[in-house]
Amino acid sequence: MSPVIEEHARARLITDGPLTRPVPVDLRYDAAEDPRTVHITLPGGTDWAFGRDLLERGLRTPIERGAVRVWPCGRTQLIVELHSTDGVEVFQFEIRTLIRFLARTRAQAAATAAPSDGTPEKQPSRTTTATRPERGAPATRG
Repeated sequence: MSPVIEEHARARLITDGPLTRPVPVDLRYDAAEDPRTVHITLPGGTDWAFGRDLLERGLRTPIERGAVRVWPCGRTQLIVELHSTDGVEVFQFEIRTLIRFLARTRAQAAATAAPSDGTPEKQPSRTTTATRPERGAPATRG
């Protein structure tokens, strides 16, 4: 069984107002679950799952897949825009946080690599839990 990689990070929630606010997010990767998928869990327990390659490509150039858009903002920031029936949420991340997380996921994926079965990358998905899990506790999936 491969270890789960979790990283607690801060993002800035971008709003229509003049101010942004920092919010805690959890970055998670479980190669045993799906070696091509990463999760971002937002405050309130909303969990977004999408292909790891989406974040990796978004570090260099704008990319969109389904309900998720990712693009670099200058040399040190990355914007992640999430669309759902509840509306749009836009988060700004420090690139170095995501680079560190993605490097750890690549190393884990290489260590547990299985031959590719030709399955396409995961389409973005969103699940919501009633409450945000405690730090270090496993996320509840709906």
